[in-house]
Amino acid sequence: MKPKNKWLLVAGLAVIAGLIVTFGLSRNTQAQHFTAKAEKGEIRDVVEATGMINAVITVQVGSQVSGTISKLYVDFNSRVHKGDVVALIDPALLNGALLQAKADLENAKANLVAARANLEKAKSGLVQTKADYDRTDGLFKNGILSQQQLDLAKANYDSANATVGGAVANVTQAEAQASQKEAAVTVAQTNLNYTVIRSPIDGTVVARNVDVGQTVAASLQAPTVFTIAQDLTKMLVYAKTDESDVGNIKVGKPVTFKVDAFPKETFHGVVSQVRMNATTVQNVVTYDTIVEFANPELKLFPGMTAYVTIPVATVQNVLKLPNTALRYKPPMSSEEILALYRQYGIEPGVRKTASDEAAAAEPGAQSGGAGQNQPRTPRTDSAVVWKLHADNSMEPVKISLGITDHSYTEVTGVLKGELKEGDELIIRSVAPKSSAPGNPGIRR
Repeated sequence: MKPKNKWLLVAGLAVIAGLIVTFGLSRNTQAQHFTAKAEKGEIRDVVEATGMINAVITVQVGSQVSGTISKLYVDFNSRVHKGDVVALIDPALLNGALLQAKADLENAKANLVAARANLEKAKSGLVQTKADYDRTDGLFKNGILSQQQLDLAKANYDSANATVGGAVANVTQAEAQASQKEAAVTVAQTNLNYTVIRSPIDGTVVARNVDVGQTVAASLQAPTVFTIAQDLTKMLVYAKTDESDVGNIKVGKPVTFKVDAFPKETFHGVVSQVRMNATTVQNVVTYDTIVEFANPELKLFPGMTAYVTIPVATVQNVLKLPNTALRYKPPMSSEEILALYRQYGIEPGVRKTASDEAAAAEPGAQSGGAGQNQPRTPRTDSAVVWKLHADNSMEPVKISLGITDHSYTEVTGVLKGELKEGDELIIRSVAPKSSAPGNPGIRR
């Protein structure tokens, strides 16, 4: 290589190295801020929950007796009326039990007749012995008969009297046995009647749990044969609502919900009840909110999952800001933040918003995106947001808060500073690594 070219190459490399050093040293060491504008619009505070669609009344039709299903008269989706026969259990065994109970009853009645006849016989013997005793007593008083003969007549009379008492007891016992056998006949007849399973209500069969030839055993509990929903044109949604939301839900509130089967349709209902029976799963407490709705076209079926939205409050044309601005924390030390607070007249003890507290409590919340869903927790009434000026300086503004739709929050007033529509609010900051050792460089 020629010396001239060699020197040119060295000079060029030196210039490039100088430029790299110059640009590297002059690179902006300030944090880069991402902002969102304060704007005016509508905010709808809603309670969102997931629930299941159910019929207003669902009856499980079971079998009172054990046996083999011999006939089924209805199937899934069959319309039935109250009293309609829906299934039949083979009645052979129960019919035999009824015949045996009737025979036992006839036998008990015959025993009762015999006992009554014996009672009449005993009563006749009592009359005879009573007459003999009276005659013997008169003759004894006249000195004709001895004391022994009188005692014998008295003994015969007492024996006849006891025999009548025993005959009366036998009649009572026979009557009781007859009544018992009559009750057994009634039970056998009732069990035989239970082999015919009837619908207890007007409705639609939504489940059939047996087939012809299947044996049902009703020894411990009545097995379910059919499940019948009374009226599918009027249904309910059992929505699981969080304990923090039930205070905002009132009976009569209009409700909208969607189902997976019709994703483009919105269905409407009304809150009819908030049940006080709490359900606790993994320390999460929920309550059932019952939503009534009409289903005239029978589009919705029992068991479908409903995604319920219950409006709580709505405001129009208000100043609102994104919740990410409420969760933002500047990439500064605590001393620097307190100094800015004092500069703009904000007391250092300002309360955090619930969104801020939730973001701080969640692992990785400092680096999370703006689209994260925050848990619904009670909010405080005020917060501090950070306004970005044209010279890249930040100004803390203390505001009072209204309702939220969990994406935007209403600004009800400015307590310290100035905030108007169109102002840039910082929602995220990226700090140079050199200015925050050990920090990944992303601050919110």
